[in-house]
Amino acid sequence: MAFVLKQSATYIWPITLVLPVDGGKRQKHTFDGELRRLPQSRISEIIKLAQLQERGALADDEELRDQDAAKEVLVGWANIVDDEGEDVPFSDSKLNELLEIPTVAGQIVRAWFDSLEVAKQKN
Repeated sequence: MAFVLKQSATYIWPITLVLPVDGGKRQKHTFDGELRRLPQSRISEIIKLAQLQERGALADDEELRDQDAAKEVLVGWANIVDDEGEDVPFSDSKLNELLEIPTVAGQIVRAWFDSLEVAKQKN
């Protein structure tokens, strides 16, 4: 298959969230995230910030929070429902609500990074 130079602005990627539930257990939830296809220069910036942050080399106002990164890459979704099983349409307010659930933003960012990895090949 020929490579098409102009890529779409977004792509759909499965995102799995693992959250604690009663009884000391964890439960997996999956939805389809629409992820923004960032340019390589921005991806490199994010990686550099993450590395500096991990080493404690950033001031507090320079840190890249998981919530900010998740807002930058997650631009839509499917298969997120409310407590009555009705689809929840994507909106900024619903995204903010989702990202207030502990650990969710970090798991979304990890799924985005996973989507960027080149498939491992057997030698």
